[in-house]
Amino acid sequence: MSAKQLFHVVLIKPSHYDDDGYVVQWWKAWIPSNSLAVLYGLIQEMIERKLLGEDVDIQISAYDETNAVIPVKKIVRQIKQGGGLVCMVGVQSNQFPRTIDLAKQFRDEGLQVAIGGFHVSGCIAMLPELQADLKEALDLGISLFAGEAEDRLEGVLLDAHRGELKPIYNYMNDLPALQNQPTPFLPEAMVRKYAGAISSFDAGRGCPFQCSFCTIINVQGRKSRWRDADDVERLVRANVAQGITRFFITDDNFARNRNWEAIFDRLAELREAENLPLSLIIQVDTLCHKIPNFVEKSKRAGVSRVFIGLESINPDNLMAAKKRQNKITEYRKMLQDWRNQRIITYAGYILGFPNDTPESIEQDIEIIKRELPIDLLEFFCLTPLPGSEDHKNLYLKGVWMDPDMNIYDLEHVCTGHERMSKEEWQGIYRRAWDMYYSFDHVETLMRRAVATGNKPERIWAHTLQFHGSMKFENVHPLQGGYFRRKVRTQRRSGLPRENPLVFYPHRVWETLSTYVLFGLYAWKLWRLCQRVKRDPASKTYMDLALTPVKEAEDEHLEMFEHTEAAKAAVAKAKAEAMARKHSAVEAARLAS
Repeated sequence: MSAKQLFHVVLIKPSHYDDDGYVVQWWKAWIPSNSLAVLYGLIQEMIERKLLGEDVDIQISAYDETNAVIPVKKIVRQIKQGGGLVCMVGVQSNQFPRTIDLAKQFRDEGLQVAIGGFHVSGCIAMLPELQADLKEALDLGISLFAGEAEDRLEGVLLDAHRGELKPIYNYMNDLPALQNQPTPFLPEAMVRKYAGAISSFDAGRGCPFQCSFCTIINVQGRKSRWRDADDVERLVRANVAQGITRFFITDDNFARNRNWEAIFDRLAELREAENLPLSLIIQVDTLCHKIPNFVEKSKRAGVSRVFIGLESINPDNLMAAKKRQNKITEYRKMLQDWRNQRIITYAGYILGFPNDTPESIEQDIEIIKRELPIDLLEFFCLTPLPGSEDHKNLYLKGVWMDPDMNIYDLEHVCTGHERMSKEEWQGIYRRAWDMYYSFDHVETLMRRAVATGNKPERIWAHTLQFHGSMKFENVHPLQGGYFRRKVRTQRRSGLPRENPLVFYPHRVWETLSTYVLFGLYAWKLWRLCQRVKRDPASKTYMDLALTPVKEAEDEHLEMFEHTEAAKAAVAKAKAEAMARKHSAVEAARLAS
């Protein structure tokens, strides 16, 4: 009997380069890759049903470059022994230059390579012609995959097995249903390379809103597509079986997943009936608290942290971005509802909207610190990401945008601004972190935590993660991790490889100086945390942000009065509230 043929499928989630041209990489990364988990789960199912026939064994390898050095020579050797395909998965715009550098190494050895993810999908979905970097990929013999992999990936593997990959696979106009699909999965060894051994899954895709800076709605659509509760239970049990109980649900807006309640009910049942210690992170919008039982059921399902797209407290900015669902009169009530469930809130705040100036941004941050009970705030530069409406409009108008995709990471300035220079914009972005995470405000955050029944140690840990990443590692916390790793030979193409006698001494000094200062900062914050914890006054602490909200539109807050747009938004909220009261009174009168 002849030996079976081996066909290797290698999944790689690329990282991106730092400002010095080195790959951003960690001993343990913080954010798991759901794209990697989705494709791993799909290929696992293909292996089980022997997609390529009884005489072909598919072998799968997966790497997340944020926490693993890609073994290029090993991969080349494995595929040349039989056959195979290298898939660059979930590639975002800022990761595309690194992706091309990696792909060239495989193409130079004659290997088949395909690239998928938001950059490819977004460009193909929104632009009238291929971008130069996508053309470069095609010229190198790389295949491009636009769209989602369910029910499509097997065609790519069959083509690769025959050695007949198509240049472009475009499924942007044919988004698949998610029910009864193979579910996301990564083996335990990979999950434990993420801090806290956290895995991920998407319970649904699509968002109904129209935010102009968002790529989700143009890549995954605006219609809610969801997994059944049975599917979610199956993937959770598969992870629990290997000791994984923490999950990041990557839905861009889980509150608009039309099946959210059935999923939460099932997860709550697993926690309460079987005592499974599930812990979840979700992403939601600012009106989710108005969905009956949503916040309460989040707690029962195991949500411990929630990310909220706050974006701005200036209604003019929100309207400019078509983020009409954000109502500043609802912010305090929404945040207090989450706080009442002892769920940590962290919000995104975008800098660089048309009405922003360094002075207005500083004023906004100080207002937020006083008036909104947010635990953690993370800042982003408004970035015209390929795949967004903003990018498309600038592209069609011929407005300058930086051609270097590597800096489209939400922390670098990529285009011009009418009211700020590039240096002013970049400067206020850096200052914003220090302003919000000032020592005094971190103390306030810890006191608020104690007063509402939470542990100040959680604020301590998250402050180190969020502020520490920017302060000491110079990377956004979404790209962060534990213990930065730099490989001398993995530098961006076009930049010189440093001499070992220069690189290694410098790296030793850089590491020591970074982590000594980081350690001192952590110790200083820990002492503050313990002092707040011991102080009896912390339990009865009260400030404006914690003051219970009754009728938000009747509150006298600086947030409601610092711009004409804010005043108009409050007046509109008052009018709507009066109309609702009038309708209720009229309905009661008619009923009687």
